Amino acid sequence: MLGRMKKHVDLIRAGESLKAKVFRGGVWLGGGSFAEQVTRFGRNIVLTRLLAPEAFGVMAVVLSASSVIHTVMDIGVREALIQNPKGSEDDYVDAAWWMAFGRAVTFWAILSAIAPLIAGFYGNAELGPLFRVSAIGVLFEGAISSRAYLAIREMKFRKWAIINHGGAILGVVVAVVLSYFIRDVWALVLGYGAESVGRFSLSYLVCPYLPPRKLPVGAIRDLLTFSRRAFGLSLLNLVFARADVFVLAKMFSPADLGLYTMAIYLVQTPTSFIMNLLGQTMLPTFSQVQDDPARTSRILVQVTSALVLVGIPVLFFLFFCGRSLLGILYGGRYSAAAGPLIVASLVALLNLLNGQITSIFFAKGRPQLHRRCVVIMAIIMIALIYPFVAWFGLVGGQLVALLAIIVGFAFQIVRVRDFIELDSAQYGKLLLVSGGVSLGVAAICFAARRLNFGAAPIPNVLIGIVGCMIAYGISGGVFLRNGLKWRNQD
Repeated sequence: MLGRMKKHVDLIRAGESLKAKVFRGGVWLGGGSFAEQVTRFGRNIVLTRLLAPEAFGVMAVVLSASSVIHTVMDIGVREALIQNPKGSEDDYVDAAWWMAFGRAVTFWAILSAIAPLIAGFYGNAELGPLFRVSAIGVLFEGAISSRAYLAIREMKFRKWAIINHGGAILGVVVAVVLSYFIRDVWALVLGYGAESVGRFSLSYLVCPYLPPRKLPVGAIRDLLTFSRRAFGLSLLNLVFARADVFVLAKMFSPADLGLYTMAIYLVQTPTSFIMNLLGQTMLPTFSQVQDDPARTSRILVQVTSALVLVGIPVLFFLFFCGRSLLGILYGGRYSAAAGPLIVASLVALLNLLNGQITSIFFAKGRPQLHRRCVVIMAIIMIALIYPFVAWFGLVGGQLVALLAIIVGFAFQIVRVRDFIELDSAQYGKLLLVSGGVSLGVAAICFAARRLNFGAAPIPNVLIGIVGCMIAYGISGGVFLRNGLKWRNQD
């Protein structure tokens, strides 16, 4: 038994199979992303005690408005290079650098020019210089080594983990240090820029590259073919992800917006960890098996199973313990945003599940299929964000996002069945099984409240954690049993 286990571990550690590469890549990306998200989480705990909620509200506007221009100009350079069969050739690597840097320069010029207009719209003159400084970081992002993207294509995830997460951690540290000296939003903006500078520097240290002097026109034209198919995706995704911030910033005070954004960041921080890990491993994975519908389907079901078994107990935990958790981590005034936190957790889980189907579309070179899903979600957000916020207050921003992702997710499930051998009954069963397992979390939390064991915040959170551990113990058995069946199929 031990001999077989050792042989299996050695094959994963040194093998060249797709499973071995994905596993090793997952370890590097998971470790790097975990370190980054833990650092961000620690930063938020520190900064909520050093800065007023207004600072986070203003920063949310800066990031959201910057994202509008950023995504309008997104041409999918990294995804185009990864997906293209010729992506490893020098001309294509050079083409990716020119495309990314040209886009960054244009972005910086446009955002700098319209900064006063945005500041005037929100009635905050400080927003103008904040936008201009934050835009400088985009220049560094656009100029990073294109061989860093090539490392992802070749599944050398160790290099990308060092670049991406190392730069992010540097920016987090800078923001925390500056917050002791600059007790306002400037500490956040300068820290945000430091992340870009960190990635730029690390990219050339880890993936040495000399920026090209000439334009490889043919390669640029080829990469833009993919970009045209994905045109508008980033902007539409932005509408889904940021429409709530734009509307809330106009209807509520910066302090209220700060409470809202920090609450949803609490769930978006670990979600970003998982989303980045899966996004950077599953796209090349599905690309490798894009001509095998049955295997693609099995991989999708395996990943989905793991996500729902981990995610649904967390939903129950936040429903019963979200208010207490916010009070413990950020302070009592942030407990008022428990409603948005709970709804945001369900939005995040569905977004993760939806993202795996999106990776299949991208791996097949058909990003336009995902665009239709995002169009539907964007229309729902635009049409309903204002009335939902007017009717339900802060939580309305997440309620309309929940409605949008439910409709978009259902649409993608129907579309992906045209390309893979997806068993819809088995896919739906995953949600039912995990929901049943997670009822244990609800039962424990409810019983504790009835017996007055969880009235105080800390005992309430501890009881919720115990419930999650029990649910995960049962879920682990379910996943291992399914894993044996999937392994026999492969």
